[in-house]
Amino acid sequence: MRVLLIGVGTVGEAIAREAARRAWCEQLVLADYDQSRPAALQAELGDPERFPVERIDARDAGAVADLARRTGSTLVMNAVDPRFVMPIFDGALTAGVDYMDMANSLSRPHPDAPFTKPGIKLADEQLAKAGAWESAGRLALIGMGMDPGLSDVFARYAADQLFDQVDEVHIRDGGDLHIPGFAFAPVFSIWTTIEECLNPPVIWSDGDWHTTKPFSAPEEFPFPEGIGPVECVNVEHEEVLLVPRWLPHVRRVTFKYALGSDFIEKLKLLHDIGLDRTEPVDVRGMKVSPRDLVAAVVPDPVTMGDKMVGRAIVGTWVIGSKDGRPREVFLYQMADAAETLRTTGSQVVGWQTGFNPVLAMELLDDGTWSGSGVLGPEAFDAAPYLQLMDRYGIHHDMVEMEPGAHRPT
Repeated sequence: MRVLLIGVGTVGEAIAREAARRAWCEQLVLADYDQSRPAALQAELGDPERFPVERIDARDAGAVADLARRTGSTLVMNAVDPRFVMPIFDGALTAGVDYMDMANSLSRPHPDAPFTKPGIKLADEQLAKAGAWESAGRLALIGMGMDPGLSDVFARYAADQLFDQVDEVHIRDGGDLHIPGFAFAPVFSIWTTIEECLNPPVIWSDGDWHTTKPFSAPEEFPFPEGIGPVECVNVEHEEVLLVPRWLPHVRRVTFKYALGSDFIEKLKLLHDIGLDRTEPVDVRGMKVSPRDLVAAVVPDPVTMGDKMVGRAIVGTWVIGSKDGRPREVFLYQMADAAETLRTTGSQVVGWQTGFNPVLAMELLDDGTWSGSGVLGPEAFDAAPYLQLMDRYGIHHDMVEMEPGAHRPT
């Protein structure tokens, strides 16, 4: 497989390091607007022919198509902020190559009732072009990171292997990961953090999607690995839009994230004073996006790996029945910050996100996964994916939960 990797930040670095270990990876083009990062990574990987460096403007679909053709790439891997999804997605289709991302096209709130009705939903723009991808015989695999991504794989695995009927799917992202000594240091892209945390969260219920207010319905979720109960709140996320499309009998889907009260208050402040806005404002004759300004002044997550302490857990809580009896399970992946940095060289959240598209690439390369159109992770057999995790020693586990003892809100 010849991959054009667009975006060599925290997650892009992790993708490259993981792919470099795989024999199926014939070439991985390291493309970014700022060539200093890919150049440094190329020097680390030590094989300029296998890991060439290119400059790319991710806003330009034509440039994406031209670079994919020129490098002979067979797949475009999108590892930049979700605001660039559509030009990269369209550029891959124009080039006639497959595409993969870890976040979907952006949502836009309902103009009149943002906290009860969805407007344009996550992935709507991409899914609207599914017919063009099918006609071209190419695959766009969307949402193939950690969450979304592995969380969706867990949902499909549970439906296929663990339950006769799945009624509810609830993604819970938490743990005890933190960065001591920093007043405000997000563990991944602040641009994406603001986008998903301040938009109206979406819930799938009663056969349709509904919205609610940011940070609503706080819930103490009992995380495994000795972490225990951690408060999680509603956040907009792709799984809620993807799971019901491929597991249509599921009655309820939610996503909740353990943000912490202090972090939530800082995000609310950014919103209250307009620093979450993306539209440029005039600053002494210069046009500046307030959100880009915030991203420029907070610590860069790629530099935070050795400062992170604790564990990150992402999992899928599935409620349903097996053999006529109620059943609840939590399938999850846990990564320890210090251990991950020591063994992979990558920051924990970057690695936890980045290993997933690499596993998906391997399944596509050997033909285990195949298809055309615009598909989510739930569209594919999950068992081979978890087998690959076992082969490469990637920790994942499952705990049985007492039915009814803890109810989602």
